[in-house]
Amino acid sequence: MLSANEDFPTLLINAVKKYKVISIIGLSKNVSKTTTLNHIINLLRDKHTIGVTSIGRDGEPYDAITELPKPKIIVEKETIFATAEDSLKNSDIASELIKGTDFTTPLGIINIYKALTKGYVELAGPSMNKQLKDLCNEMLKTRCDVIFIDGAFDRRSFATPLISDATILSTGASVSRNMERVVDLTSHIYDLFNLKIIKDDKIRKISKDILLTAQVGIINNDYSSNKLEESTALGSSKVIFDQLTKDAKYLVIKGAITDNILNEYVNNKKIKDMTVIATDPTKLFVSKQIFYKFIKKGGCLKVLDRINLIAITVNHTSPLGYEFKNNQFMRLLQERIDIPIFNLGPCDNL
Repeated sequence: MLSANEDFPTLLINAVKKYKVISIIGLSKNVSKTTTLNHIINLLRDKHTIGVTSIGRDGEPYDAITELPKPKIIVEKETIFATAEDSLKNSDIASELIKGTDFTTPLGIINIYKALTKGYVELAGPSMNKQLKDLCNEMLKTRCDVIFIDGAFDRRSFATPLISDATILSTGASVSRNMERVVDLTSHIYDLFNLKIIKDDKIRKISKDILLTAQVGIINNDYSSNKLEESTALGSSKVIFDQLTKDAKYLVIKGAITDNILNEYVNNKKIKDMTVIATDPTKLFVSKQIFYKFIKKGGCLKVLDRINLIAITVNHTSPLGYEFKNNQFMRLLQERIDIPIFNLGPCDNL
């Protein structure tokens, strides 16, 4: 692999040609997510008009949990950004109001602005996916070439294909002091994001019909189906599996899929060779251990839509004072992950 300095700009330029909305998600705080966004803004300045926003609050000067200083989001002049009114007051930038919205947050109404100067901005966007999608659509009408969504801690739902066309994942030493554990978790998330989609058009149609009015449904070997009455799969795994027969071939779930669902299949003696269908990988909250037990018993996990993960960025240091050996960390990740991985380091020209 070439160095990040040679590869990341090329990847980014190609991405902007293909995608309109790109999300940046982190496996924890302090894993280079904001640094990645600053690199992107810096690399695309004078080349494209970009838009930036966030799901929830991000870009504040201090970490709300550790109280340690955080990297600041620095936008260039002419950047389009969406943030809440109080967050704009905390920003160090001259701006022009482009368009108001009716999305309210504890920090005020979210509006769309244009940066009149280069400077620091605190982002606070919607916390609901539908509002974020609508906000991105409004921002694109302002003639942004591309929008980048900076995510809040432990929120990955906005990476859903319904909102973003592509995703960049950030990981690093802050996830755990144990490097092997970080590599393991990162590669597991990568594997989940790359699960196969349901290609059978008939199963896709039946699945989507089920999810129009139900949270959980069953598709049998003969393509017959039925919707279950459970309002959610969470906490209902035993009730759901009690309703399955040996003819059940697919279990379709709209909401979150956790270890409990997969574990119920592992321990169930009458159900074999079943495929669990999720809407997309953002709904999957399953551990590697249970996932592989599920696979070993003949289970299959597929999605209706995949996440288009185009790159991973890493931070081998932690603000708590420890760090990984960068070369070793990168090598271990590259051995298990088949997309470009970059340690971008500090962003120059801020």
